Amino acid sequence: MFLGLALAGVCMTSGAYAQSKDVVVFAAASLKNALDDINAAWEKETGKKAVVSYAASNALAKQIEAGAPADLFFSADLDWMDYVASKNLIQTESRSNLLGNSIVLVAPKDSTVQVSIERGFDLAAALGSGRLAMGNVDAVPAGKYGKAALEKLGAWNGVKDKVAQAESVRAALVLVSRGEAPLGIVYRTDAASDPSVKIVGTFPAESHPPIIYPVALLKASANPDAQAFLTYMRSTKARSLFEKQGFTFMDKPVSGS
Repeated sequence: MFLGLALAGVCMTSGAYAQSKDVVVFAAASLKNALDDINAAWEKETGKKAVVSYAASNALAKQIEAGAPADLFFSADLDWMDYVASKNLIQTESRSNLLGNSIVLVAPKDSTVQVSIERGFDLAAALGSGRLAMGNVDAVPAGKYGKAALEKLGAWNGVKDKVAQAESVRAALVLVSRGEAPLGIVYRTDAASDPSVKIVGTFPAESHPPIIYPVALLKASANPDAQAFLTYMRSTKARSLFEKQGFTFMDKPVSGS
């Protein structure tokens, strides 16, 4: 359902695109809180705004490939940005690795589950008869990172048949926050956005590939404000808003703003 709504948003954006001068951004679902704040700040300062469609990076990449009009792509991993780049759809010189993140194990806020995430830990026992909420492990970046970590730590085989795969990391978060899954793997920033869940463990950084969020202008963009919004996302103002949500700012901030 989450993905359906997100893709419906993409379609609605596409219909309004030709009639609007707003910057159109396709962004990973995990960026929503931070990017909404940044968009509001940009609009307050400039009078301009961005229309942001949030979904899993894989879904957005496929939409871009299919010709959905957008100015910027903000992915939750390098693979899907590389995919779009391989189709010759980005302005290569505009690409940068802007943010970093980490993945955590979350439970409903009233859960009594305790987990020590380390090599050989028994995640299956912690789940009991419940399921582990994750983004799709073959496509959604958070799901791919989570599976890689579980494999590295020797816990994947014990839980692979208990995984509830969701269409995005935010959809996985919802399963936990509603109590439909006792545990889930999401980004630290997602956990921070939802008071209905709590972090019960953090995956070691060395257990999975580095979590990197690249951003780039798309070749199809003809909106002169797109570069301005990209510059704003790299500014010191935006940096503080990204960091407020728990992201690590990797790119050198642009002076001003």
